[in-house]
Amino acid sequence: MIRTLSILDRSRTRQGHSAPQALRDTVDLARTAEELGYLRFWVSEHHSVPGVAGSAPTVLAAAVAGATRRIRVGTGGVMLPNHEPLVVAEQFGVLESLFPGRIDMGLGRSVGFTNGIRRALGRDIGDADRFEEQLAELLGWLDGTQRAHPEVHAHPAEGLRVPAFVLATGEGAGIAARAGLPLVVGDLRSRGRVAEAVARYREEFRPAAGGSEPYVVVSGTVAVAATTQEARRMLVPEAWSLAYSRTRGSFPPLRPAEEVEALEMSPKERELYENALAGHIHGTEEQVAAELSEVAALTGADELLVTTSTYDRTALLDSYGRLARLAGLSGPTGLSGSTGLSGSTGLSGSRGL
Repeated sequence: MIRTLSILDRSRTRQGHSAPQALRDTVDLARTAEELGYLRFWVSEHHSVPGVAGSAPTVLAAAVAGATRRIRVGTGGVMLPNHEPLVVAEQFGVLESLFPGRIDMGLGRSVGFTNGIRRALGRDIGDADRFEEQLAELLGWLDGTQRAHPEVHAHPAEGLRVPAFVLATGEGAGIAARAGLPLVVGDLRSRGRVAEAVARYREEFRPAAGGSEPYVVVSGTVAVAATTQEARRMLVPEAWSLAYSRTRGSFPPLRPAEEVEALEMSPKERELYENALAGHIHGTEEQVAAELSEVAALTGADELLVTTSTYDRTALLDSYGRLARLAGLSGPTGLSGSTGLSGSTGLSGSRGL
């Protein structure tokens, strides 16, 4: 069983509820996560994606941090190829200055998922290939070692310690290892692939300046309920939304599970829907505990980042509460100055690790 738990919330919109409400739901969920004892609460970056309200993660992170007191707050992640590293450093410098000791900087290498979005962002699909270079530049802005622009400084970020995490997609595990940074990898439906990425990361890990150790965060959907059927129904709205997007090219707001279950689906839709339901960790507390113990044994993960989205907010909050009890969480964690990273990893060193 993985005992350190965190949450990534994507600010999914729900049928009959506005995008602003989705953002307010995210902030409310962060308060609950803090009360339950989760270590971190992260938000995501999506541009022009119907059904997702979270397009400005550092802005939303500021709202979350302002509404909480202890839990660590961060991004899962800021998609670095969409931005200039200097600007990202400045944004996290402001966050860390306002909420010292509580900010995490999760970074990914994805770009906008359509040509139109990429053009609007002034980016190209090939910009993802520059992620490792951009990552090094960003870290240099924080610790003052960047030399490409010697007359420029990232105020107020320079000199601050903001822990950085690399979200693994493709080359992400190797990049995290070479940079000596913590790895975030998912999803848990492909546990063999996750285990391979983790093994590569540990094998190739090179400590960063100041000393660091490998730290692995596995992420995925987890649904806990009184019965297996109730837990499975939590997965239904997101599964249908994904199937819909694959057949119609639009990612819609989440619908109530009972509406989805009453739909007449084409054979292709049914196949996509069932595939989207498969492989997630769900069930009673005993079933979920057993599956998470298997994940822990397979990956040796230090932390679990839960990414569950569903229409029924009451069921979602109940699931997070049950999961917290399973892990033995005992109230607020994420105390200022604590990252949850083990060993010499953490706030030591010039790069926030």
